[in-house]
Amino acid sequence: MTESYKQVGLSEDEYNLILKQLGREPNELELNLYGVMWSEHCGYKNSKLLLKMLPVKGERVLQGPGENAGALDIGDGDAVTMKVESHNHPSALSPYQGAATGVGGIVRDILAVGAYPVANLNSLYFGKLEKAHQRYLLAEVVKGIADYGNCLGIPTVAGEVHFDDAYEGNCLVNAMCVGLTRSEDLKTAFAKGPGNSVMVVGNLTGRDGMGGASFASQELTKESEENRSAVQVGDPFVEKLLIDACMEIFQNENVIGVQDMGAAGIISSTSETASKAETGIEIDIDLVPKRESGMLPYEVMISESQERMLLIVKEGKENEVNKIFHKWDLHAVKIGNVTDDGMIRVLNNGIKVGEVPAKSLTNPPLYKKDIIKPEYLNYIELLDYKDLPEPDNYNKVILIMLDNHNIASKEWIYRQYDHMVQLNTVVTPGSDAAVLRIKGKNKAIALTLDGNGRYVYLNPEKGSEIVIAEACRNLVASGAKPIGVTDCLNFGSPEKPDIYYQLYYSIKGLANACNKFNTPVVSGNVSLYNDTEYGSIYPTPTVGVLGLIEDLNHITDIKFKNADDCIYLIGNFSNEIGGSEYLFEIHKFVKGKLPELNLDIELYTQNAILEIIRNGLVKSCHDVSDGGIAVNLAESAVTGNFGIDVSINSNIRKDIVLFGEHQSMFVISAEKKNENKIVGILKKFQTKMSYLGSVTDEKIFKISVNGNEIINLDLAQISENYKNSISKMF
Repeated sequence: MTESYKQVGLSEDEYNLILKQLGREPNELELNLYGVMWSEHCGYKNSKLLLKMLPVKGERVLQGPGENAGALDIGDGDAVTMKVESHNHPSALSPYQGAATGVGGIVRDILAVGAYPVANLNSLYFGKLEKAHQRYLLAEVVKGIADYGNCLGIPTVAGEVHFDDAYEGNCLVNAMCVGLTRSEDLKTAFAKGPGNSVMVVGNLTGRDGMGGASFASQELTKESEENRSAVQVGDPFVEKLLIDACMEIFQNENVIGVQDMGAAGIISSTSETASKAETGIEIDIDLVPKRESGMLPYEVMISESQERMLLIVKEGKENEVNKIFHKWDLHAVKIGNVTDDGMIRVLNNGIKVGEVPAKSLTNPPLYKKDIIKPEYLNYIELLDYKDLPEPDNYNKVILIMLDNHNIASKEWIYRQYDHMVQLNTVVTPGSDAAVLRIKGKNKAIALTLDGNGRYVYLNPEKGSEIVIAEACRNLVASGAKPIGVTDCLNFGSPEKPDIYYQLYYSIKGLANACNKFNTPVVSGNVSLYNDTEYGSIYPTPTVGVLGLIEDLNHITDIKFKNADDCIYLIGNFSNEIGGSEYLFEIHKFVKGKLPELNLDIELYTQNAILEIIRNGLVKSCHDVSDGGIAVNLAESAVTGNFGIDVSINSNIRKDIVLFGEHQSMFVISAEKKNENKIVGILKKFQTKMSYLGSVTDEKIFKISVNGNEIINLDLAQISENYKNSISKMF
């Protein structure tokens, strides 16, 4: 077959392997099936071996990687399911539909494990907002997320947004969803029981999303921008009906297996469910409900039309399933049966048009490349801080920092999302983490989604450890114990040695931290080939972390609550500012050593904070991260609408003290009478605390360092820069 394998994204070696496995040449349909299933997006052929480094088991893990979503036990028979996935390439080409269908797809992953979706989160990375195209991308992506999620009645409760030139040609749109169910009601994606029926439910199949999996496994080029047919089109109203219909059908035992039809559509859902169960599936594509006429067999099989699910239904129970879906005005059509021969067999009006082993589709060749340290890492850490001039006006610096789009309030974005629907959201966007109550129970879950591409670029292993540590700190500051992780690994082309090095050491760093914090990775996604003519993106692992709050009284946020409360600093200063927002915004550098992170000290500090919160000793808690302690104090002051009068003592340079992104550090506010109790708890965990000052009724923001007042601003001025920086761009 000449070189047609190249057109579906296969290499010559891969094509020869297919010939060996089949003992013959594949026809056009079969070749297309291998093209999508052996793509990086579906097959993880450059990452699967590396992912084995990640811890995936733990006492709370009910369901780990390999299913549509992971599941964690939160007690009382309740299970929380979670998954994050990328929709980067589609969003770069068609930002509204790319983002909207990213939400739809991740929601169906949660639905496919039998859970009701209760929260959405997102992680977004763009180029600088000063450029018109980046403002267009942000506005359309946010609108797509809002329109789809709001229509579904699922609150969008948390996330992150970053702006950097590294993402100018290839924005990142990562969508996360969290669901809730009973442990015994979890569903799996197994096509068990030869003779049982294979049914397509939900929306019609069309040509939208053709080859989306292969498209997402290639670099973005000017030519690929013309391939808009690879971008799916969503309909949230159909998805809402699909959610309700599925939750009703799951109440009986007629459904044996469930699989979302996401990347690669019917072929991925059939081959994956059959392969897991070591069975086969025979389908007739003539039976698939279509919205377009004249669709070719391969088009039906690889279409990524949205709002569709694959159900494995007990033989003889098809009519009962039909009735429920038709009640919701949705299609539910039997298209085939489970077989016992291990083959994916495709018929067209009863005539066989393709047949391949299910396991051959789901087991592509796996690659592990040489790990070669990039040249840039030999000099990127070199930075002599003595050569950097210290600011002569710290009032000006703090205002510039708060006006920085990476630090400024993201309210313009999240106010477009409905974060209160379902009435479970206790802590809303703008704090360290979102908190959702579990209805009828004295417990809650805390959620965060975090990344830091600049850190991981400077030091892939240590930067990735910091990403996990920061996400866990966000939960701990909210009163939650971190219990599990879902990750989305956004990198450039693994065929480039420097990118493969970044990928290897980033996963190693994630594994180091997850092992230390006992937070197994229960689900995730890998998004490679995020490259354009501008180059590769920063290596950007984003991590969604789930925390458990076992008493609603322990819920904490970042707001200062009362005048005269004392402000305390937990932790020690680091003398490094590499990768910091301050270094980039004020000195225009992306270099230097990262702030030191000791995982043991981090764990002790997090456990100390949790015990202080659980003893009811704090009014607010906020971890120190982007922008350092000066930004941390400003955020708590602005959101609480209180002034502060703070004095910090340190022998480190003032700018590094104020704007260094020191690890294992929190700022708490508490009543003076609780100080001795707090100190007693901290001693148990060998953790240091310093008194900084107090919350004030006076709407003035004052910070002194070593007895010298260097910041004195009206709270209104601080608030203006922080709250309106992004909105004024539009």
